[in-house]
Amino acid sequence: MKRRKLGTSDLFVSEIGLGCMSLGTDFSKAQAVIEAALEEGINYFDTADLYDFGENEKIVGQALKNVREQVIIATKAGNRWTEAKDSWTWDPSKAHIKEAVKQSLKRLNTDYIDLYQLHGGTIEDNIDETIDAFEELKDEGYIKYYGISSIRPNVIREYAQKSSITSVMMQYSILDRRPEEEVLPLLHDKNISVVTRGTVAKGMLSDRMLEKATSKGYLDYSYQELEEVLPSLKEKLASTRSLAEVAIQYNLAHPSVASVVAGASTPEQIRENARAASSASLSPEEIDLIKSITKANIYDQHR
Repeated sequence: MKRRKLGTSDLFVSEIGLGCMSLGTDFSKAQAVIEAALEEGINYFDTADLYDFGENEKIVGQALKNVREQVIIATKAGNRWTEAKDSWTWDPSKAHIKEAVKQSLKRLNTDYIDLYQLHGGTIEDNIDETIDAFEELKDEGYIKYYGISSIRPNVIREYAQKSSITSVMMQYSILDRRPEEEVLPLLHDKNISVVTRGTVAKGMLSDRMLEKATSKGYLDYSYQELEEVLPSLKEKLASTRSLAEVAIQYNLAHPSVASVVAGASTPEQIRENARAASSASLSPEEIDLIKSITKANIYDQHR
């Protein structure tokens, strides 16, 4: 599988990354998925301290223990579970981040984290303090690089201007083109990579299409609009390959995108994602056609 440089770092990530949240808590099943990912050339594994109350990090660390130096582990911090473990609160403070990283390192059973990400963020946060925390962790050797996971343009702009973030993880797909106008050009200019999630739009950008849609629609698409858009995409762009392949190639076509992080709960899903990454790139004409069928939606909230 091809690899792309992550921002200005010395990390080269596979074009498909494994989003580990969907692995579950059965170690043998999770290990089978991770081993399939390694066989397909996937070297980028994305988890978070929030997933399964930290159990996800333990599983990822254990499964990757024997190949630690050959893989890139990304995790996230900033959310704190309540004592009852029924909800979480937001805490981007230096004190929390510097404690959270130590707990993540223990669970991952590693001496360092390749990419440590802020798991959210608002414009009301003390962003300078958060940046200080990540910079100190770099200096102390706990992390190699850091980034943020956010779809808020104002927050992304602040970090792009004030910090040395390597990447931004954000939702981006054919049905969610909000980053294109406001965020992707900025990050491309700053040489900050994008790691995408939500690429198949909850399964709607797959051959199951409307089976995965709800009556509420999706973002600013009504259900009636999806009934028109999804079959049109399938007919005009996915007659000889799956719609998921088209969706993944659409993300990879943008020069700021380094990796598409896709979840998988079975080895077969891993293989499907890998096939999609190695399928033919979209032509400029196909990209223009996708843009003519879909909406150039913008962020009217999430500021």
